[in-house]
Amino acid sequence: MSFPFYIARRYTMTLSKSTAVNIISVIAAAGIVISATALFVILSVFSGLKNFSLSFTNATDPDLKVTTEIGKSFTVSPEQEEKIKGIKGIANYSHIVEERVLFYFDQKEHVAYLKGTDSIFTQVNPMEKQLLTGYWLTPQTSQCVVGMGTVDKLSIGLSDFGRRLEVYVPTTGKGPIDNPEKAFNKSALVPVAFYSINDDVDSKYVYCDLGLAQELLQYKPNQISALEIKLAPGAQEETVKQELLTLFNNKVVIKNRAQLNDSLYRMLNTENLVTYLICSLVVVLTLFCLAGALIMLILDKRENIKTLFCLGVDVKGLRKIFLYQGIFITALGTFTGLILGTIIIVLQQQFQLITITPTLPFPVEYNITNIIVVLLTLFTLGILASRIAAGRVNSKLLENS
Repeated sequence: MSFPFYIARRYTMTLSKSTAVNIISVIAAAGIVISATALFVILSVFSGLKNFSLSFTNATDPDLKVTTEIGKSFTVSPEQEEKIKGIKGIANYSHIVEERVLFYFDQKEHVAYLKGTDSIFTQVNPMEKQLLTGYWLTPQTSQCVVGMGTVDKLSIGLSDFGRRLEVYVPTTGKGPIDNPEKAFNKSALVPVAFYSINDDVDSKYVYCDLGLAQELLQYKPNQISALEIKLAPGAQEETVKQELLTLFNNKVVIKNRAQLNDSLYRMLNTENLVTYLICSLVVVLTLFCLAGALIMLILDKRENIKTLFCLGVDVKGLRKIFLYQGIFITALGTFTGLILGTIIIVLQQQFQLITITPTLPFPVEYNITNIIVVLLTLFTLGILASRIAAGRVNSKLLENS
């Protein structure tokens, strides 16, 4: 190490031990600690809220959903069935028939989607976990599973064999309807379970047997509305999509869970971005307080700076002293803030300190992405603020000292 830099190091150590340096450093570091803690906690809260919101869609939407490009239904030939089973990356798939119909019960009406499912549907979508009472429907029966929203609107009872839930489906065909009784295909359903996910979904779907739905809609046995697919662990989503598109001659539309709920994902991502920008603005104000503290330190130590300059330390070397000091304060405050934020998040997860309702804790999520975002934000702005402050060390300052 050269003599000038040795002297610079000794002076830096002397400056860092002075009362003024300690006070300024503590104030700046405290502001960074609070900013880092607040940014990390808020990002963790919004990550928790995002996952909490998406958990509702995860209960009803598959990993991939195949629908027709034109019309409401398409057919799957036996050859296509065999080829689908041979596609690597598909763990299970279910045939779905879905249509908006009229439900009638005890002189009350409700319009919702009738969703016909096959025997392996619950292996693709774990809807059984969402049941409040009852059991999942038995295939090839008139049983159905009803959401609590529909239950409340129609006042439906469970396994009420005396009063059936009637479903009306408009018949297909052309020309005027001569007989009103032939305008609808109808059937009586027996509710055997109630499910609850959220208000929208609870009023949207009534699940029944696939064969019954096909009969009501006058579909052929191999005619369906959609294929719902569960991917195997580690499967390449794009590869599976391409194989399915090739299999169906590019006449189908394949969407993943995010694409099925694109408006919800856009809303949540926009909320996260806006929140991050607002929190970053607070961080900017805090770190420019650091810049102000470093500038005050530079002005206070002009004589020491000139001494170092006379000993051979150039302007660039002098600037590095204060740049590194600013980076050190930023690093100290950031890591301390992350530790405090981690403690807060872990306490919330373990002890549910803050609740939305008496039984629902405020959702938070601890993940590496938020830590990286906080580190990049604080260090980027901290280095920028330190560079601006260190730029005050110039020839003009040395001449006026």
